[in-house]
Formats: sequence, C-alpha cells, structure tokens
Amino acid sequence: MPTIVVEVMPKAELLDPQGKAIAGALARTGRGDFQVRQGKRFELSVEGQVTDELLAQVREIADDVLSNSVIEDVVNVRVLETAPEA
Repeated sequence: MPTIVVEVMPKAELLDPQGKAIAGALARTGRGDFQVRQGKRFELSVEGQVTDELLAQVREIADDVLSNSVIEDVVNVRVLETAPEA
C-alpha cells in the first residue's frame, strides 16, 4: 500500500515558539549550535497506484485541510519509498 508524505512548516517570516523551545532545550544540554523549526508530517496511505491525478488531489487536500495557509506552507508532497515485498 503506497504512502504519500505531506510536510508542513511554519512560514519563514513567522515566529516558531515550539522550535525556539527545542533550541533552548538543546542549548541547556550543551548542544546549542542549532536553529530549530518544528513542522508537521502527515502520512496518507492509499490503495492502488499513485498517479499524477492522485498527487494533485493530495496537494489540494494539503493546502485546504492539512495546513493553515495564513501561518504555514506545504513544503513537500512525495511518495514514501517502500522496500520491495519478499
């Protein structure tokens, strides 16, 4: 069963309080060399073949349902590569 992955991130110009909290926790543990932004990952499993039409439908769903276009960007929609079945 193919899986389509949708990745959503806060818009670059907006503050990311969750990312800042993670960066602060890293700094407190002596690993403060990172800037962190936290996003969301959705996995949609589908029956059958993943077609261009299906990917277009998923992109529309990502824009309309999975993200808030005021504060987030859909940064990636891709088919998750799976290992061949034995």
